[in-house]
Amino acid sequence: MKNLIKIGKELFPICRSLTGKGNIKTLKILKREIPQLQIKKIKSGTNVFDWRIPPEWNIRDAYVKDKHNNRIIDFKRNNLHLVGYSKYVNKTLKKKDLLKKLYYLKKLPNAIPYITSYYKKTWGFCLSYNEIKKIKSNYTDYDKFKIFINSKFNNNGNMHYAEYLIPGKSKKEILISTYICHPSMANNELSGPLVALNLIDYYQNKINNYSIRFIFIPETIGSISYIFKNFKKLKKNTLGGINLTCVGDERCYSFLSSKYGNSILDKIAIKTLKKNNINFKHYSFLERGSDERQFSSPGIDIPFISIMRSKYGKYLEYHTSLDDFKLVTKKGLASSFRIIKKILNNLLNLKEDIFYIKKDFNKEFNNNPKSLIFCEPFLTKRNMYPTLSRVKKNKNIKNYLNFLQYADGYNTLAQISKKIKLKQKKIIHIFKRLKYLKLVK
Repeated sequence: MKNLIKIGKELFPICRSLTGKGNIKTLKILKREIPQLQIKKIKSGTNVFDWRIPPEWNIRDAYVKDKHNNRIIDFKRNNLHLVGYSKYVNKTLKKKDLLKKLYYLKKLPNAIPYITSYYKKTWGFCLSYNEIKKIKSNYTDYDKFKIFINSKFNNNGNMHYAEYLIPGKSKKEILISTYICHPSMANNELSGPLVALNLIDYYQNKINNYSIRFIFIPETIGSISYIFKNFKKLKKNTLGGINLTCVGDERCYSFLSSKYGNSILDKIAIKTLKKNNINFKHYSFLERGSDERQFSSPGIDIPFISIMRSKYGKYLEYHTSLDDFKLVTKKGLASSFRIIKKILNNLLNLKEDIFYIKKDFNKEFNNNPKSLIFCEPFLTKRNMYPTLSRVKKNKNIKNYLNFLQYADGYNTLAQISKKIKLKQKKIIHIFKRLKYLKLVK
């Protein structure tokens, strides 16, 4: 097995995002470990269902200098200091104006938060609350600061991703999805790809009943793009999938069930966890937050589960500079690898007819996928979703997305009301709003 901690620490300082040189560098390191890994790209500006591939973003340098020419905030010291996808800036600001563009966490005074703004051009810096206090106390209101962000957007650029297929006796596949789009965070970002490397290493020379496909993609836009490019193949061959994320710490395991919670993947995963005396927290699909959202969408309908240690959004260090290799350990990665391997072994030993795949409820989905909105709709362009990742999302957004997941042609409004735990009056309001936006029929 590979030295995952060594590889992880090599990957850790790279500035990744949805696109850019950091992603390419990351994928090349993964390819060095798995030479057969195929690196692919999709051109910026390409329409993928309701979304569009953003311009390629690259960053050379970013800092805030004080009156003494000291870099008091420095991207080169920690790439989390810069708001992801920040635009080019070269200006001088007074203290009060600078403070408006700084983000921090009072509850974690030593942590740098991770903030992005993918789909609206803006800029900003992130720093710890303790650093903010120093700026407030050490400088007067009349002091000025030099702001410089040397970033570039390329409309003719690309979004890169990678995939690797281990052929089995059958062309039917188990899909393993993990993402490569966050900068310096170990558990939320790197643990999934690292465990995937060991899974590939383990299975690539074995004779497996089913094929296993691994994809390394930017989260959300990557899975949507992958589905767009491989729609017919996915529908024909994919029996189910596992989203691989947050598997590097040594805390309690977490299991996120598929959309209906009754797929063979759910049953095998739960049975395997219990048989191996693994204590785990069971989360419903309503608490989803990664690429299972797209693969399980109406018309795609691939049962997807997630196996994690500390679930994203549920652990203290999540999306901060505290998510490092003190949190992610060799033991945590190794034990996650072993249990996911056991789950996969049990899946690979099943007979094909035991997998239950729903039939399409509308031939139009198969015949003309480009004419319809698959996966989650791009709510930002409808002014329904915040452009800055730090902004607290309106509870209604989750209700709308939950409704869309279960508006798959199999449920009445009353059934959707029960599944997503909303009163029917609220459900009818959501339905009318989505119908007005032409997102449901």
